[in-house]
Amino acid sequence: MSTDLSSTSMTTTPTDSTPFAALDLPRPLVRALEKDGMTDAFAIQAATLPDALAGRDVLGRAQTGSGKTLAFGLALLARLDGGKARPQRPRALVLVPTRELAMQVAEVLIPLSKALGLWCRTAVGGMAFNRQADALSRGVDLLIATPGRLSDHVRQGTCVLDEVDFVALDEADQMADMGFLPQVREILDLTPRDGQRLLFSATLDGDVSKLVQHYLHDPVTHSVAPVTASVKNMDHYVLQLAQPDKMSVITEIGAREGRTIMFVRTKHHVDRLTTKLRSQGVPAGALHGGKTQGQRNRVLADLKEGRTTVLVATDVAARGIHVDDVSLVLHVDPAADHKDYLHRAGRTARAGASGTVVTLITRDQRRQTLRLTDKAGVKPKSLLVTPGDAELARITGARTPSGVPLAERKPSQDRPRPGRSPRGGRPGGGYGGGQGGPRGQGGGRRDGGGRRDGGGRGRDTGGRGGQPSGRAQGGGRGKPRRRIDA
Repeated sequence: MSTDLSSTSMTTTPTDSTPFAALDLPRPLVRALEKDGMTDAFAIQAATLPDALAGRDVLGRAQTGSGKTLAFGLALLARLDGGKARPQRPRALVLVPTRELAMQVAEVLIPLSKALGLWCRTAVGGMAFNRQADALSRGVDLLIATPGRLSDHVRQGTCVLDEVDFVALDEADQMADMGFLPQVREILDLTPRDGQRLLFSATLDGDVSKLVQHYLHDPVTHSVAPVTASVKNMDHYVLQLAQPDKMSVITEIGAREGRTIMFVRTKHHVDRLTTKLRSQGVPAGALHGGKTQGQRNRVLADLKEGRTTVLVATDVAARGIHVDDVSLVLHVDPAADHKDYLHRAGRTARAGASGTVVTLITRDQRRQTLRLTDKAGVKPKSLLVTPGDAELARITGARTPSGVPLAERKPSQDRPRPGRSPRGGRPGGGYGGGQGGPRGQGGGRRDGGGRRDGGGRGRDTGGRGGQPSGRAQGGGRGKPRRRIDA
């Protein structure tokens, strides 16, 4: 099966609002949406749902926060309505690059699946393998998974993909950037060749284009935004400062009102910056691949529930996370390239809201940063700032922090109970959250391309690049491999 992207049918999504009730969705789904206050479809949903419901393969290009989850989720649930899954054989699959994104997709789709009497479950790294296997053995209609953990289940024989008639790939460009496409291809090869495929991505070039050409048949493409940052709802700034002033400026920005996400490049910098912010009274939380799933869940819950107002994160760990009302994204370290800039910026100005994106630079970083923003389709306002600057306060809401240190949670709150191995027994606990079973079933296993699907310690899953086929999981004896930030 191959597709020439140059010949795919292209459409531009209309901007007029369309009620869900007019989209030929099952009535229980429409009622469930209305119960949650959702009556009108977003642009990407209104454009893609008619084709997806008709059985067409669909390519959706839209920025983060545009409503893609319901665009493919409602289509899959409607197509599944009335059927029943057999043990270990899911009927539909959603593949996502990170476990955070998987959990957020599940948070949206599980309540809707219940309205149709369907079973929707997740299979992600850092959570209990045996519990996932047990759920699969009972029959799962819609499985939301990361490539690495799904490959584990395929190898162990706890999941068979020959009855997956509907597949959605979300954030396909991110999966390509993270090196997961070899695994994605192996997984797709195990599903029926004539099944329906829905692919959503911010870009449709490079490796994503090759994936489309090989696995999608005569797809219709819907685009709701150019592959640049939104200039309509975002204000972009490049603030130049002296290196000795940088920490003071970051702290003042962290003390602002409203939710803020700060991006840095390494997990060690995440921890150091979070500690410094909290020592000055800024309620900040850290998110990176070295955290267990339980710790990650707590950090995100603290931000959503208002116990913290600042999230300090690496690029990979924050990809796919959805937190409402993030009004400022701060590039503490400039993005590595224009794609990372766009993914970072997409954490704010979601679903029609407005937001501010700020990059902090020193003089030597100015030229490279401006080239990057130009490639991202952004023309930021540039100015010099110092701590306590009135312009800094106007742009970001920066203010003087309290200076009163905030206590960290006791370590025991994030560790397994006494007497339990950190490698097993408790979902999401310890270093990987796996439980019992063959060696290497904890979180932190490698996905294709050398990245880890989860963030805990654990042995390599075996086989080259973590493919679904290959030698048994665990890879024999040996020391755990060096962890890679995710």
